[in-house]
This record gives sequence, structure tokens and C-alpha cells, in this order.
Amino acid sequence: MAAAGAFISASGFSPAILRRQSYPAPGALRPALSSTRRFAASTTEQLSTASAPPEDSGPNGRPRKDVEPSRSTVSAASPFMEDEGPEGEGKSLEEFFDLARDLIRPDGGPPRWFSPLECGSRLDDSPLLLYLPGIDGTGAGLASQHKKLGKIFDVWCLHIPVMDRTPFTGLVKMIEKTVKSESHNSPNRPIYLVGESLGACLALAVAACNPDLDLVLILANPATSFNASQIQPLIPLLEIVPDQVQLSHPYLLTLMRGDPLKILRATSEKALPPQETVDMLSKDLLTMSSYVSVLADILPKGTLLWKLQMLKLASAFTNSRLHAVKAQTLLLISERDQLLPSKAEASRLYRALPGCEIRKYEENGHFLFLEDGIDLVTTIKSARFYRRRKTLDDIADYLPPTYSEFIKQFESSRWVNDFTAPVMLSTLENGKIVRGLAGIPSEGPVLLVGYHMLLGLELVPLIAQFLFERNIHVRGIAHPMMFAKYKEGRSGPSPSYYDTFRIMGAVPVSGTNLFKLLSRKAHILLYPGGMREALHRKGEEYKLFWPEQSEFVRMAARFGAKIVPFGAVGEDDIGQVVVDYDDLTKIPYFRDQIKNLTDGNVRLRTTATGEVANQDVHLPGIMPKIPGRFYYFFGKPIETEVSRFRVTEFMITF
Repeated sequence: MAAAGAFISASGFSPAILRRQSYPAPGALRPALSSTRRFAASTTEQLSTASAPPEDSGPNGRPRKDVEPSRSTVSAASPFMEDEGPEGEGKSLEEFFDLARDLIRPDGGPPRWFSPLECGSRLDDSPLLLYLPGIDGTGAGLASQHKKLGKIFDVWCLHIPVMDRTPFTGLVKMIEKTVKSESHNSPNRPIYLVGESLGACLALAVAACNPDLDLVLILANPATSFNASQIQPLIPLLEIVPDQVQLSHPYLLTLMRGDPLKILRATSEKALPPQETVDMLSKDLLTMSSYVSVLADILPKGTLLWKLQMLKLASAFTNSRLHAVKAQTLLLISERDQLLPSKAEASRLYRALPGCEIRKYEENGHFLFLEDGIDLVTTIKSARFYRRRKTLDDIADYLPPTYSEFIKQFESSRWVNDFTAPVMLSTLENGKIVRGLAGIPSEGPVLLVGYHMLLGLELVPLIAQFLFERNIHVRGIAHPMMFAKYKEGRSGPSPSYYDTFRIMGAVPVSGTNLFKLLSRKAHILLYPGGMREALHRKGEEYKLFWPEQSEFVRMAARFGAKIVPFGAVGEDDIGQVVVDYDDLTKIPYFRDQIKNLTDGNVRLRTTATGEVANQDVHLPGIMPKIPGRFYYFFGKPIETEVSRFRVTEFMITF
């Protein structure tokens, strides 16, 4: 089967100055964002194994919710998931302090789990997500993301009361008890442990002690590097500072807010009048000063010292057991972490943890989840870390993008639309050619079979236009390299390079995935020429490289799929290949790079003959020409359900 989708991301090119515009929700109305906050209900879980579940707990000590989960959160009328989350600057920090203030007010007792009421409606068979907090211990670190997380997870948050002095090993045992119990109740579903700083150490320790359990770890700036931290020498100084002198809390609050330069840059980009800018900064200053007292209640001097000492023990305990961790792990690393050397620690953990992947944030600090612009659900989807079973199912476990996710991806590459002003033509059932996509069948399964232009840049306008004009979410059949695990030292794009393709629903090319998409009546995008067409040589403009044997026709006919052949022109008119594969292989350095990159990925069509089997991964040298226009032509849909013998017609439609 052919590979589809170019391996070149549009974000790799320098955009021109872009026009700004607002976008209406395609087709169905855009889901409204709810600003109503629902309070979190908490339950107590005693550390003693002999204690009975509290009265407000459900069976097996599970936190009870006031809201029953619904069957689905994806509207049948919209291709998007419901948009949830805070809007506006400073909302993440604001929601954290709002929830933390309420949690510590009636504080006391042992550590316990609470399940936010905002997480009341979720997908069927949603996995359990246990949030393990950092040194604040409140469990409110994901407050701004509860609604969105609650759509796809059963969320429990660990709350460690301010005056609690449970040691690190005691917390590990408590979490381990919960993990074992829930794993026994749902043996076929994974359990997610999301931890930041201290919480990341707790997650790693639990995973090390339970290597046979199906755990997925998502760790933000793990405190495993605490021994190399610059704050460790300050602990003795903190011990002698009088309680009345609050030096640590303003400093911690500054770190929670993130990089000051990033905040100033965001403010300047708004281009507000001077008076409004001053008013906004003054209001922001007052708000931040009010948080200092709340932070002092969350981390009084005794508690802060206890947590810092615990970090030292947690780091040593966890590092001694890293070799036993077998869980799938996603590291979220802030490159401007001023508390821990997280950037250097990421490389060490990557080498120590076998199932590890990394996402790096260049402009964020230690308290990653409290900074604006961090969307944990989007990160999980981008990294293909969401699953509801023992193994990942690219079709059943796929989560459609929210409208804001789609617009963000489109904005990052909309320069392609601005440069090429695409024109799309389609064919109605009566054979009339019309401008637009009116000729595309609304009901699936539909198989869009086309030709790849140079670098595959035609994908950007195509996918977006189907959503904007027809409210149709097209699923692409893509080359496996877009889903390959990152290997340190291997040449090629970074792990996040192909995030756009994953978020927008591309799946690895395979007969199984095509079968599943057809059975779900999806609109599927297929390029039989694959990478060979997208990375063509000099003098091969608009040349087809299709296999000699049919690879998808029979399967499409089995489901009665409508086959829509299409072609696109324009890209070879705005760019000329000046250095191609043949030229690169004559240079030893580039020849080795091509071999390294190709050997590190799944090879397709190993038994095929002809040029279509020649799919070595490389990047040709291209000289831009005068910007032109992209033209797409979609032929008349071929009804395989009516006459399966007509499916051969698409072979001569171009």
C-alpha cells in the first residue's frame, strides 16, 4: 500500500507577513466555552490499609462524582471535539489559586484523592488519570485543564494537606495501593500518572515498583535532578530566616508566572494604547500581590522546608530505581526551568527509560502547567499517547481536534494559502464542473485518490478547505516515519515535527487502518505515489509514480466506497528542483544522511518493482520562482456500490 502525506512540514518555511482574520466555525456552530466554574469535591483515603472508605466515597474507595459521565463528547454534527479551557492571559494561574484557596481552607487529615466536578462528562471506557502535584501539594496544578481532561479521562487529583508530614515512601505506598486496585477493576485499560517535579518522582517510583502494570507516565520537569539544583544550597539559609520574612514566596510566585520577557512580549503584541497598557499592568500587579498571601498559606515555612527535604529524598529514591521502570513515558521539559536543570536531565532520563519520548518547551519555566498556552490534552494527542486499551488503536483511540486546535494548526501554515490562493473545482453527479467542493459526497466512505505535488504542500489548503466549506474531516493515510519513535542521535526532524499531521487524523499506512476507516464511513485521503511523487527528481514535474498492481480498489469496493480521483497543479510552477536525489547521493555526507534516515524508518513496498519502490528519505534542494496559484480538480465520484467493475475508471480519469 502506498504512503501518503509529505514529510515536509509547512512550519519549516519562513512565512511572509500574514493577514489576520477571524474564522467562523465550519458547518456546525462552534461550541461555546463555558466560564462557569464547578467546585471540586474531595474524599479522604487513609494511609492505613485497614481503614474503611470514607462515607462520601463510592465502591472500593473511589471518589464519588455529583455528575454522571455521558456516553460521548463528540457532536455528531461537528467534526470537532468540544472546546474547553480558560481564555485570556493569566487564567491558568488564576484558576490554580482559586481552587487551591478552597482546598486548603478546610485542610487537615491525611493525603487524599479528589475528583473535580468539571470532569463529569467523558468518553466511554476513558482511562484513569492520577495527577500527582509538585511541592505545592494542593493537587490544583491542572485546574485550568480539568474540563478538557475530563472529556477523555477519569481524573483524580492527589491533595496533600498543608500540615501533613507523610514521608515520600508513604505517599508511594498510597498511590501504589490505588493503582493496583484500579488496575484490578479495569485490567484492560491503562492508568495515567501525570506528575510534575515532586509528583514526577512519585510516578517514577510507583512505576518502578510495579513494572508489570500498564502505566503511562507524563512527567513535567521531574525532580530527579534535585541534587544538581541551584536551590539545594539555599535550604540551610531558609532554615534560619525568621517566619515573618517572606523571601521565598515572591520568588516562587515569579517562577509560577513564567518568563517575564515572554509576558512583556505578549503585552506589547496587543498594541494597546499607553493608558490601557498601564491599567492592565497595574491590575496584573495587584492580582499577583494578592496571590502571595495564598501561597504563604499553601507553603508556610515549615511545610516548604519539609517539601524541599522530601525532594532530596525523592530524587535519591527514584534514581536508584530508574532501571526498573518499564512504563511508556512522555517527558515535558521546560528549557527555562530556573529551579531544576531539566534540560540536561531530559537527556539522562531518555537514555535510562526505554519507552521514553520528549517534548521540549523553549520559553517556559518550572511550573509548566500554570503557564498560559500549555494544553496537556493537545500534547497527549500530538504525541499519540492516548489509548483506552492495552495497545494503541490509531482509529478507535483517535480524538478529533477541537476547533481552536484546528485553527492553531491552520494559522501556523496559512502562509501556503496566502501565497497560492488555491482554487478547488469538483464534479457534480450530472458531470457539471463547479467551483468549490459541492461535488464531494457528504456521506462516507469516500476515498480521495490523488497525486502528490512537490513536498506535498497541497495538503495544507486541501484539508483546511474541506473543513471550512463542507465540515468534512479528511483522514490521511501517511508514511510511517511520521509516527516513528524519536531516537537520540538519529538525523531527522524533532519529535514534534509531525504533530500537525497526528492532530488532524493522519494514520500510518496499512491495510488494517484503511479497512477500519472504510468501516467507519470516513473520508480518506490516499496518495498511491507516496513519497516518490512528493520528492520527485529534476524533470519529473507532475509525473505519476503509481504501483503496477492495485492496492486498495478491492477493499474500497467491499465497503461500497465512493472513489473521487483528483489532481493538483501549481507547485512545480512556483518551485524548481535544482538538487535532487541523484545529486545528493553523489556527495558522501548527504549519502550517509539519506541512508541513516531511511534505515531508521519503516520501509514500504520492499517487494515492489519500478520507481514507486524507490522511496529513500531525503530533502531536495528547491529554488523558488514567482508565486503562483494552486488548482485542484476533483473528478466525478465513482460509485463502487452500484457497479464494482466501474472502479477501474478512476485509473484513466487523470
